[in-house]
Amino acid sequence: MKKSVAILGTRGYPSYYGGFETAVRKLAPYLVEAGWDVTVYGRPGSVVDDDPTLDSRVRTVTTPGLQTRSLSSLTFGLTSMLSASVRKPDVALIMNVANGYWLPLMQLRDIPTVLNVDGMEWERDKWGPLAKAVFIGGAKATARWVDIAVFDSLAIESRWKADFGREGRFIPYGGDPAPPLPLEPGFSHRGYVLVVARFVPENSMEIFFDAVEDLAEKWPVVLVGSSGYGGPLEDRAADLAARFNGVTWLGHVRDDRRLLALWQHAGAYFHGHSVGGTNPALVQAMAVGAPTVARDTLYNREVLGTAGVFTAPSSAAIVSAISDLMSNPELQERLSHDVAARANDVYSWDSVCQSYELALEQAMTLRPQKVPA
Repeated sequence: MKKSVAILGTRGYPSYYGGFETAVRKLAPYLVEAGWDVTVYGRPGSVVDDDPTLDSRVRTVTTPGLQTRSLSSLTFGLTSMLSASVRKPDVALIMNVANGYWLPLMQLRDIPTVLNVDGMEWERDKWGPLAKAVFIGGAKATARWVDIAVFDSLAIESRWKADFGREGRFIPYGGDPAPPLPLEPGFSHRGYVLVVARFVPENSMEIFFDAVEDLAEKWPVVLVGSSGYGGPLEDRAADLAARFNGVTWLGHVRDDRRLLALWQHAGAYFHGHSVGGTNPALVQAMAVGAPTVARDTLYNREVLGTAGVFTAPSSAAIVSAISDLMSNPELQERLSHDVAARANDVYSWDSVCQSYELALEQAMTLRPQKVPA
């Protein structure tokens, strides 16, 4: 008899929205291949039906909810957990602490749970006081009700021990190595500066855009990302692309090969994320050898180790660090080699998926009556 797992809390399968969705695109087929019956819950209109990587053996279910910035996670989480509680899988893998409020539904149905807590969502500048309070409440509920908590970085795990008295399992994100890919037309290998990020304040986008005005006088700058909601940071990106011939704004890039190629050939990839743990974009950039300049945070140092350049969060410091790297081909190639090696050693998808499967199996053993015969 197959073991069954429900995966909840993402936009669905296959989706390219963010790190959770990337993890599900890797994990769901892995579990199917390992003999699991896999159901992924999602939101209407959020998946890529014609994705060539789609595994038809993964069952998908969509449930209703409110498509608003502040209520989507809570409402879609509630309806998906209600549906899963009726279907009663052997174990549930849940993403996002906002879904911690609904864990008692799983408890009532005796469904073991594994929950990836993500980063410290309540520290993100994009959320107002009410939303931050909701996330903190969800974290407290998660700490109380979940069977196994998953932390994507050791620093996040330390914070949860200190703030919520909760331990769990460390499972980071993975990255895919890639063969040599073609250059984006109009660019040269190691000849451009790249940023890939959602346009939100905690990703240092405003100060990076300030730096672009100086960097664009010497090197091409490629901007990948958007806010998803419009707003001043998207307006700033559009203005930079209009005023500087060397600035290209590509918006959100869904094509994986194109994005990997941009990272692979970049002369300097700027990673300005300041909140959260192991960032999926950073790990993927490392896997394809992007020489990286990162904002100096505990999380970024944990992931990069000695394989990156770290900078203070000011436009002048960013300009200096990126200029030094762009002017030093030997350093570019050394960092490219070092980040790829570190990604292979520590952040491979194969080891990540194995760790998730072990966590699911461990959660099932906490409730012996749920283990299939």
